[in-house]
Amino acid sequence: MAEQSIIRVEHLTIGYGGKALLDELNFEVRHGEVFAILGGSGSGKSTLLKHMIGLFPPMHGHIWLDGIDIATAEGAARLSALRRIGVAYQSGALFGSMTLAQNVRLPLEEYTELPDEAIELIAHTKLDLVGLKDFAESLPAEVSGGMQKRAAIARAMALDPAILFLDEPSAGLDPVTSAGLDQLILRLKRGLAVTFVVVTHELPSIFTIADRVIMLDPHVRGIVAQGRPQELRENSDNPAVRQFFNRQAGALETA
Repeated sequence: MAEQSIIRVEHLTIGYGGKALLDELNFEVRHGEVFAILGGSGSGKSTLLKHMIGLFPPMHGHIWLDGIDIATAEGAARLSALRRIGVAYQSGALFGSMTLAQNVRLPLEEYTELPDEAIELIAHTKLDLVGLKDFAESLPAEVSGGMQKRAAIARAMALDPAILFLDEPSAGLDPVTSAGLDQLILRLKRGLAVTFVVVTHELPSIFTIADRVIMLDPHVRGIVAQGRPQELRENSDNPAVRQFFNRQAGALETA
C-alpha cells in the first residue's frame, strides 16, 4: 500500500454470526481525500463502516488506522487509534433534550480535562464551521434535518480527528440541502485537511465530493470496482458498475 495512506484494509472478511457478508476486501484511503463506499441496499456499506470504526471485530484481516491495527490493538493503542476518528451517523444521533452546543460539548467533556470556558469556545467554534453559530442554543427538534446533520458533523469534529466517517449524510434531505452539505464537506476537506470516508448511494453527491470510491456487491461478497467515479462511469467493463453510475434500471438488486 502507498505510504500516503491513512487507512489500509487488508484481506478483510466481515459478517455476523459466523457468516461472511464481505470477503477478502483490500483497499486504502489516502490522506486528505474524500473516499466513498458505494453499493446498493444490502451490499454491506454500513456494516463495513461499523467495522472500520471499531464497533465490530472482523472475522479475518486487518484495518490499519494511521498505522494501528484496530482489529488487534488493545488498551492505550486502540484508544489512540479511535481518538483519530469522528463519526456522524445517518440519523444524526443527537440528544434531543440537549442544545446543539451541548451535543457538541459531549466528546470534549468525556475525553478531555479542558476547563468549561475552553469547551464552550470549542463547541461554538465547531458549530460556526458548519454554519450553525446562530443556532447553538437550539434543540435538535427546533432546527431542520439538514441542520441536524451539520450539528452531527460538528460533534464528530469536536476532538479534531484526522478522519471523519459519515454514514449516508444526504439521506432524507432535499436536493438543495443535500447540495449544501456536499459543499460543506468539500470546504472542510480543503480548510482542515481532514480525510473523509463517506457511505452513500447518492450519485450527485458521489460525483461532487468523492476523489475515489469502492463499490460493493453482495452477489460477489466483495468489491466489484474501485477508482475515480467519473472513470468508473465511463470505462468500467462491469455492466452492473456502469448501470449503477449511469442510474440505469437493473444495476443492483436490493435486499
